[in-house]
Amino acid sequence: MKKFFNCILLCLLLMAITPGRSLSQSLNCCVKSATAEFALLGADEKFQSEHLAPLPFNFVPAKGKMITVKTGDGRDASGFEIRPSTPSKKYLFVFQEWWGLNDYIKQEAENLSEELQDVNIIAPDLYDGRLATTAEEAGKMMKETKDARIRAIITAFLKHAGPEATIQTIGWCFGGGWSLQASMMAGKQTAGCVMYYGMPETDPVKIKAIEFPVLAIFASQDGHITPEIARKFEKDMIEAGKNINVKFYEAEHAFANPSNPQFNREATEEAHTHAISFLRENFK
Repeated sequence: MKKFFNCILLCLLLMAITPGRSLSQSLNCCVKSATAEFALLGADEKFQSEHLAPLPFNFVPAKGKMITVKTGDGRDASGFEIRPSTPSKKYLFVFQEWWGLNDYIKQEAENLSEELQDVNIIAPDLYDGRLATTAEEAGKMMKETKDARIRAIITAFLKHAGPEATIQTIGWCFGGGWSLQASMMAGKQTAGCVMYYGMPETDPVKIKAIEFPVLAIFASQDGHITPEIARKFEKDMIEAGKNINVKFYEAEHAFANPSNPQFNREATEEAHTHAISFLRENFK
């Protein structure tokens, strides 16, 4: 407990002496993982304000369905799965934003299935059935996420795909960070990772272990996953001899989410074109 309070005092001191310093930057001294650091942003009111409530939407899946798998922690996990008409060992994992596995993500999964054709699509439910409709709810859910539970869910779906599967990942915001982490978890089975404005990995040991290409898409006006954070990740990857392509768009955080009232269609379409080209190339 004493260590916790010392950490909080240090964070407050850093914020006081460094004007403009974000909560995530100040908490670096206390948080050991990129995913845990990003989860803490759930309590940041400014971060919440960057996410307008999603527009109402109801999607009826044409091909996908919810499935259940057993996780290593003795529980069940659910996910939205779409199988191609012809059996394939190619798998794309689709990771939700902080709202949860809602109809927008399911629609995006089906759209990706149409564009990639011979690829199995899996969108794991990282919130275990919970959905948020307000930024406050989403922030609370994201903050309460347990790293071990999410990794158990991802591991179970990697086993579901099988040891011969070729895997790529894609995700946005909360799911952008987990897209990278899942690709790292899949190890030698990973063919590529697309991450949209998610928290990058900062541990040099983990970065050194990355053996797959990364397409990292960021917003130049993002106040939390800032251009500085993105450029640092790019620099670390390049110095480690890794394959990374970073693209910036003149937009705000969550610009590619169609449920966002401030959805940036032009930037989204351009980024999506790059993402599909990247995924197709790496699935060859």
